[in-house]
Amino acid sequence: MKNIKLLIEYDGTNYSGWQRQTNALSVQQVLEEALAELTGESITIIGSGRTDSGVHAKGQVANFATTSSIPPDKFSYAINTLIPPDIRILHSQEVSMDFHARYSAVAKRYRYSVLTRPHAPAIGRNYYYHIPDILDVDAMNDATRYIIGTHDFKAFQSGGASSKSTVRTVYEAYWKQEPPCRLYFNVKGNGFLYNMIRILVGTFIEIGRHKISSSDMKNILESGKRNNAGPTAPPHGLCLEQVYYRAY
Repeated sequence: MKNIKLLIEYDGTNYSGWQRQTNALSVQQVLEEALAELTGESITIIGSGRTDSGVHAKGQVANFATTSSIPPDKFSYAINTLIPPDIRILHSQEVSMDFHARYSAVAKRYRYSVLTRPHAPAIGRNYYYHIPDILDVDAMNDATRYIIGTHDFKAFQSGGASSKSTVRTVYEAYWKQEPPCRLYFNVKGNGFLYNMIRILVGTFIEIGRHKISSSDMKNILESGKRNNAGPTAPPHGLCLEQVYYRAY
């Protein structure tokens, strides 16, 4: 038995997210069906975490166990011949059997992309959240200081989530502007609640519009109430950039 680790890039536009669904196509399903064809085995692939419908990934990590004789470094090439071009395996390797893509992860980094101009884009429309407003990026960046560190992020979790704890640690968070009209929210943490990043982005945008002040972020965080935070930004602006692990 071998444990194979995959580095995966995908455009989430046409998928119901990472996790297998009963009534919609997911990235996990596509990969498991390809692996079944390759190996003749019924394989369950473990992802580092779920990405929602429409969310993208440049650095998703997954692992699976197999008795296949395919060389570990050749799985990337073999799988890519069987899957749609909007999913690519960038790298494959054998790792120790105790590696688990989800439970072994120590941090994740995401980026959320915003385009601020009067008209929505034709090219890049699946990757940028279009806002036809000028945003106060300085105020948005000022508000990021309140979420860095270990906090209870209950106010930034969508209803219906089943997390045992809503305490998370954010290691870095900042907005970067690329003139004339592109904004990127970069955030790294030990984990994120359901829709947490998208709700944070929606709240930062309200700050950028001067609908609330940057100091309100502290009050929203401490309140623990979802209805005090901003709207949930749409999924297509979000991308999983990197998953971090200790050496295996």
